[in-house]
Amino acid sequence: MAVADADGIGSLTIRSLAQHLGVKPMSVYHYVSGKEEILDGMVELIVPQIEIPEPGADWREAMRRRAISAREVLSQHSWVIGLLEARGLSGPAAMRYLNAILGNLMATGFNIEDAAHAFWLLDCYIYGQVIQETSMTPSTPEDPAESPPPAPEQATMSEYPHLIAMYEHAQTFGYTFDGEFEFGLELILDGLERYRSA
Repeated sequence: MAVADADGIGSLTIRSLAQHLGVKPMSVYHYVSGKEEILDGMVELIVPQIEIPEPGADWREAMRRRAISAREVLSQHSWVIGLLEARGLSGPAAMRYLNAILGNLMATGFNIEDAAHAFWLLDCYIYGQVIQETSMTPSTPEDPAESPPPAPEQATMSEYPHLIAMYEHAQTFGYTFDGEFEFGLELILDGLERYRSA
């Protein structure tokens, strides 16, 4: 059974994991009961790398910092997104992470229902951004403005005036992944503010 990619080790089975570690396959089971425990352990290694709110922190700044940190970490380990959703946040580190985020939101004026909505919305946005960025071809630079898409053929320009306008705008505006992420994040935080009863 394949295990998710971990830091470039590649798709692993218990047998290939043992070979990578230089041990016999059965000795792996001395440390873990099987694939499920390995997957849980992988989540537990990654989640603590994401910044969580300090007690008493301003909710907006805390959520902004958490979102930026999560995007940075998950961009390096995008394979963990599927594990986070499939396996849930059930290990000690993952539970501390979730507890700190919900605790910050609830302590700063969100009721429990709206805190849950805020957590879900922010995670959907973060995951979607990471998936969008990492699914682009390897030849695409991190800063799309450095290598703009090729201009549409002259013959088709009159058929797609809005696309042409966007293409021309992109040539001068200088879109970046960071800039687009922070633009959307601020819109979400602005929207969440109205649900806070502080």
